[in-house]
Amino acid sequence: MKELEKVYDPSLFEKRIYKIWKEGGYFKANNNSGKKTYSMVMPPPNVTGILHIGHALNNTLPDVMARYKRLKGYEVLWIPGTDHASIATEAKVKNKIESEGRKKEDLTREEFVEEAWKWTKEYGGNIKTQLERLGISPDWSRERFTLDEKLSKAVETFFINLYKDGYIYKGDRIVNWCPHCNTAVSDIEVEHEDENGKLYYIKYKIENSDKFLLIATTRPETLLGDLAVSVNPKDERYKDLVGKNVILPLVNKLIPIIEDSYVDMEYGTGVVKITPSHDPNDFEVGSRANLGQNIVIGTDAKIIAGNGKYSGMDRYEARKEIIKDLDKLGQLEKIEDISHAVGHCSRCKTIIEPLISKQWFLKMDELAKPAIEAVKTKKIKFYPERFEKTYLNWLENIRDWCISRQLYWGHRIPVYTCTKCGKIYVGINPKEKCDECCNDSFKQEEDTLDTWFSSALWPFSTMGWPEKTEDFNEFFPTDLLITGYDILFFWVIRMVFSSLYNTGEIPFKDVFLTGLVRDSEGRKMSKSLNNGIDPIEVMDKYGADALRFMLTNGMTAGNDMRFYIERVESARNFANKLWNASRFVLMHTNQDYKGELYLENLKTEDKWILGKLSLMTKEFSNHMEKYEFSMAASTIYDFTWNYFCDWYIEIIKKRLFSEDSTDKKTASECSLYVLTNILKVLSTIMPFICEEIYSFLPNKKDMLINENYPEINFDNEYSEEIFELDNLIDVITQIRNRRNELNIHPSKRSTLLIDTSDIYYNLFKNNLGILTSMSNVDSIERVKNDPGDSIQIVNENYKIYIPLKGLVDYDKELERLYKEKNIAESELKRAEGKLNNKGFTSKAPQNLIDEEKEKIEKYNKLINEIDASIKNVKSKL
Repeated sequence: MKELEKVYDPSLFEKRIYKIWKEGGYFKANNNSGKKTYSMVMPPPNVTGILHIGHALNNTLPDVMARYKRLKGYEVLWIPGTDHASIATEAKVKNKIESEGRKKEDLTREEFVEEAWKWTKEYGGNIKTQLERLGISPDWSRERFTLDEKLSKAVETFFINLYKDGYIYKGDRIVNWCPHCNTAVSDIEVEHEDENGKLYYIKYKIENSDKFLLIATTRPETLLGDLAVSVNPKDERYKDLVGKNVILPLVNKLIPIIEDSYVDMEYGTGVVKITPSHDPNDFEVGSRANLGQNIVIGTDAKIIAGNGKYSGMDRYEARKEIIKDLDKLGQLEKIEDISHAVGHCSRCKTIIEPLISKQWFLKMDELAKPAIEAVKTKKIKFYPERFEKTYLNWLENIRDWCISRQLYWGHRIPVYTCTKCGKIYVGINPKEKCDECCNDSFKQEEDTLDTWFSSALWPFSTMGWPEKTEDFNEFFPTDLLITGYDILFFWVIRMVFSSLYNTGEIPFKDVFLTGLVRDSEGRKMSKSLNNGIDPIEVMDKYGADALRFMLTNGMTAGNDMRFYIERVESARNFANKLWNASRFVLMHTNQDYKGELYLENLKTEDKWILGKLSLMTKEFSNHMEKYEFSMAASTIYDFTWNYFCDWYIEIIKKRLFSEDSTDKKTASECSLYVLTNILKVLSTIMPFICEEIYSFLPNKKDMLINENYPEINFDNEYSEEIFELDNLIDVITQIRNRRNELNIHPSKRSTLLIDTSDIYYNLFKNNLGILTSMSNVDSIERVKNDPGDSIQIVNENYKIYIPLKGLVDYDKELERLYKEKNIAESELKRAEGKLNNKGFTSKAPQNLIDEEKEKIEKYNKLINEIDASIKNVKSKL
């Protein structure tokens, strides 16, 4: 008979099993199967990407759900794919071209796009291969890419419809501009980092007066573009000045003093400079006051011509000169050191320059309303619910969306202009001649669309929209989206309003938001800290199942989790425990076993484990239906390790070696039945090890992935046996713990004296065999009084006494305790010495200092426990 390998080694079977699953079409969803449907879409990772721990988390959890729903009999469609990632991919291609001695400017648009496609085809499949290592089970036959022909058609249709309905316009507005990437970028592509900065207090002289208004700013170089200063209408300090003018320092032109409720009376001096072309809030204030525009910083982050000596200077060079000149004029009051958030381009880390730019925008006010209503009426539910407030707050204060990017790689905006009369055609390139002037020359917009414009269509464009395909009709809307809370604003919300606009349907019913995976110290993972976790390295060392279990067991909705490698090791130990238990069960397996139980031959422990199994399957399912992934993982872990491995297998070992063939067969078949159902449930989280063990079962079907979820109801039928064994295990555990505390050798056995009711006495008596074999007890006797000099275990139902005579050598025990105390005191002294050493505390990293503090706490606690034990032993002498 073929046997499991003696040593658990996931590298021997994980890749082999995945190949069987994938090539066998086990992940493929079938249309019109007659089953209930369940659908999800994968958050598309960037085509430039490599697998990071966030990808591992946000693909493990939906995979757990997909596998669970398949077991439950659903036809599951989980659509995978990747995002073309405009800025990231363009940057990669530019780097490649530059490494060859060329520049982007040397290539035509068509040549650059061709280079981008080559790069994508060569490197774009990396992350897919890495995701497969994780064991995820999407329908790879339906894999999508945001620049696929059909998805591009969906993007074009979306744009055309929005334009025709009056939602898209081209205009001058403030955008996030990256001077290095030379494009506008979305909010999600801006990373705000706290930095040390300066707050400059500048005097603006009031016209026809010797008085000044003091204004605080972090960006004095934008002073050149000021068109007003503003105060809050409620600020009594400046009431008399509204409507007057100030003289703009260095520029020497008059600008008005206006009022606007945007101004914070408590910040700085309560007066702010208004630079509409270089600040998004100032832009809104300027629009309300009809101030117009005054661009002074160009797309290269340099001061534009027409600004005197500052023209052509880099923005920060200009800042230094302006501060010097203001100081010379006596108009620099003071400079304060501050810490403030500064926006950086997420790709190149260049500081973002807010500036006015002619871009394409999407009006959001009307589009936001149905998206707000969908959440308020609970058509879409968030897990955790608190993110509903965040979602609504963002939509209720939404601004128009800048959808254009100054890039080559991406969906080019489908707008064409007649080169003669300027008539605009939206959608397909017009026919041979302009219907206005008969000109036959047209120019397409150079800009591409923001990446999020196409990924906003992901849940339905991947199913064939705008066509009403079988997939769309059968699987849309999707049931669940699992993604990080950090892209709630920028992806989740956009999918909701896009879906409602295009299809009239919500894109998904439930949204489960994960937190970030941080390092063991709670820090965000980054290259600068060198604290990133490579999932591939973790899987190479511990196996994919261990990583999957650690991630599933560690994540609760909306909360960040810390990554401890010790928890991966613990998950691998769990896999090893299951492996060894399975080997033992299979060694004693009846190869004729058909998966049926002969209930008339079951013993108490068999009925107990079947009842516990029944409870576990129901509890696991209940947690999964509520997306309580961590609790589901804990449920199957506790049952497998504690009840099945540590108790049931230990209890039945004698029976498996028994000469009573019926009893032996019953124990064997019951253990195999329980193991089979453990594998079914656990395969949702740890699919590789479960599939491998399953392949050795005598009653197996084709593959474990094709099995059904256990539907068993032994918990009611065997409630009495559950009660008996639960109580017995509690007593055995307490006896073991108390014996260990007193260092009683396992070879020393004792009599158990019990003061209890008939119910509990019969419980212990009926299970005497288990009690004696599992707790070093010879026999039990019923007593009425405390016999003295004994271990006591007391609760409301019974009092148990274990006479200590002959079990403990108190002199030796005292000697042992004093030795342990000396060791603990020595370690305590060593740790205290380190912390009292300034040479150590001044140079050592904080984590090492914290370790020594933890040791002091640990050894103080241990010493107190030893002292209590010494006192107890002395009382016996």
